Amino acid sequence: MAAPPAGSLVMNRNHYDVIVLGVGAMGASTCYHLARRGARVLGLERFGVPHAFGGSHGFSRMIRLAYYEHPDYVTLLRRSFDLWDELEAETGQKLLHLTGGLYIGRADCDLVAGSKQAADQHGIEYETLDHGALQREAPAFHLPEQYVGFREAKAGFLVPELTIAASAAAAMRRGAEIHGHETVLDFSSSGSEVEVRTDRATYRADRVIVSGGAWTNRLITDLGVTLSVTRQIMAWTWPRVPERFELGRLPCWAVDSAEPGEPFRGIHYGFPMMPDNPGFKIALHYPATPVDPDQVSRTPTEEDERTVMPFVRDVIPEADGPLLAIRTCLYTNSPDSHFIVDHHPEQDRIVIACGFSGHGFKFASVIGEALADLALNGRSDLPIGFLGLSRFA
Repeated sequence: MAAPPAGSLVMNRNHYDVIVLGVGAMGASTCYHLARRGARVLGLERFGVPHAFGGSHGFSRMIRLAYYEHPDYVTLLRRSFDLWDELEAETGQKLLHLTGGLYIGRADCDLVAGSKQAADQHGIEYETLDHGALQREAPAFHLPEQYVGFREAKAGFLVPELTIAASAAAAMRRGAEIHGHETVLDFSSSGSEVEVRTDRATYRADRVIVSGGAWTNRLITDLGVTLSVTRQIMAWTWPRVPERFELGRLPCWAVDSAEPGEPFRGIHYGFPMMPDNPGFKIALHYPATPVDPDQVSRTPTEEDERTVMPFVRDVIPEADGPLLAIRTCLYTNSPDSHFIVDHHPEQDRIVIACGFSGHGFKFASVIGEALADLALNGRSDLPIGFLGLSRFA
């Protein structure tokens, strides 16, 4: 059911066209796209905007086009790149840095084979590297002989804190209202509106969009889908040969060693050194430890160090310098590791965005557009059908 046209309501201080619950990457972008269309929008965030308690911090988030997770994401990614360009033009800020992407592993591993499948299906330019070419391309990496490479130009990273701040500021300049440090207690949908109760006030809206990240399970409990939250580790070192890891000399990269018998289980990934944040960043995509987002420890431990540093010592020894920092972030995982973007199955006034499973940030611009479509029009022309809840029925 489509919402009334934006601005058609009698103005009421606590009544909005749309209320967005959670103003992280997805929520900030959604507020921006709603405000861009003239909607009266309120964003509510339990922490600050931005913050470092969820999954949208750490100075860099990778963006890539040859998407190994599933080829259906590629059309959304192309739109996402365009929308990031538009946000940069509107705000005058550099948010996206193209470095190229280098993906490494056995030829039949998910990362390499899946990237090639997506590229072939969507006509993305790429280059495959045999082991010798791979070692010449990435001399800092010491790799097993059976490893090959996949290289694409349309890849790089976004600066998450800056991107969220830019989206939120652009939304507010267009009339959105965003409240930080205001916790949503509950919400309920009637036939004519949705009531949202927080620790500060009660608000009403035609539609509510739930984009609560790791706290989605606290906000909505009747989706029929279990979301798991995991604690992820990011580390920064000062390389012994720093010039090999500088921005402009090293692409964003990932190494898939997830097969049984591999010395380091999982996908490790990283970024070139950035001028405004010291160190070479390395992180582990999976596996990870399930946690309660309200009880998780963010204090680094020796076990956290062991999550990434043995990989650095053996595979990238020139990066094995002093450890500068270890930080944590949270993934919110759907059962199949694909996003959930849909109306609530029983409450049409509620729109859900969750389960981004550690690979959603790059999509925030286009997911915000899609969520604005669903809230204001009841549907979206963007190809989001494969992200619907019906796949779990």
